[in-house]
Amino acid sequence: MAPPHDKNTTAQELVSDYAKLIKGKVILTTGVSPGSLGAAFLEYIAKAQPALLILAGRDWTKTEKTALPITTANPGVKTRFLKVDLSSLQSVRTAATEVNSWSDVPVIDVLVNSAGIMAVEYGLSVDGFERHLASNHLGHFLLTNLIINKILASMTPRIVNITSSGHRFSPFRFKDYNFDGGRTYHPWRGYGQSKTANVLMALSLADKLGKRGLLAFSVHPGGILTNLANHLDLNQAMANLWEVDRVLGNDQGFDHDIDMKDMKNIERGTATYVYAAFDPDLAAHNGAYTVDSHVADPFTDPVRPWATSSVEAEKLWRLSEQLVGQKFSTEIQKRSWS
Repeated sequence: MAPPHDKNTTAQELVSDYAKLIKGKVILTTGVSPGSLGAAFLEYIAKAQPALLILAGRDWTKTEKTALPITTANPGVKTRFLKVDLSSLQSVRTAATEVNSWSDVPVIDVLVNSAGIMAVEYGLSVDGFERHLASNHLGHFLLTNLIINKILASMTPRIVNITSSGHRFSPFRFKDYNFDGGRTYHPWRGYGQSKTANVLMALSLADKLGKRGLLAFSVHPGGILTNLANHLDLNQAMANLWEVDRVLGNDQGFDHDIDMKDMKNIERGTATYVYAAFDPDLAAHNGAYTVDSHVADPFTDPVRPWATSSVEAEKLWRLSEQLVGQKFSTEIQKRSWS
């Protein structure tokens, strides 16, 4: 029997295992600039000959730098650019309208919500939302729901939200999601709230649309140095991170070697992307938080109870609808909360 997947499993190993499941698929991925995990994920799965890779991002030039080596190495794989700024609800609506207008792309088999920002200074999006909340959650929430019919048209519809063990820095702050105009803000708490939202959104999607065949998962890729951290002074950033962990009583705040010991390279970091997007056995764990290419164990893996609560997930869904100004209730399973 093959050993179970773990932190040393690589994306290439899983692409080889799931090649028949990847072949012919249409996959839309956000956050695909060169050097990102989203870009690396596409490079690996392209080897298994998906039918179409849709690369969503703000900058065509950067996206082209990701797409060109993919198509050069895999001539049979088609790529398409989708312009979207996830921090702007209007940009997301425009992008969704474009996707829905593509008559030659009737189905999207897998949506990977990978774009994100991390530990940035306080600021508001054009719509007035804290920047992590806008870019990491609300943009993906709106895009996903606006193109959901193309996803549900697939025989094997699947949505993957990229989160982080950094969700440990904050539950969702329902009464103070904008951090009181910055007065209650800390960069890692802002990031943490948005990463908690990514997990809760996957739970909601599984709950609401699982009966229509949709599978939805969240992914903690592990600690990996990518362009997501290019703006940070790493020494100062780690000191700030440890401070938040200590306040919350997290192990990481007291063992300052833990993050460096667990750092992954890109190939191991993108393995859980591939696992969540294509593993057939995950159907039995719809809505799961995944880490190191397996379903997280809440007793041994870095997942907090505030990110696994169906009540919190429903509260966030309703708030997110309110914030984007649109309800997506046609497939909601009615439930009484006690």
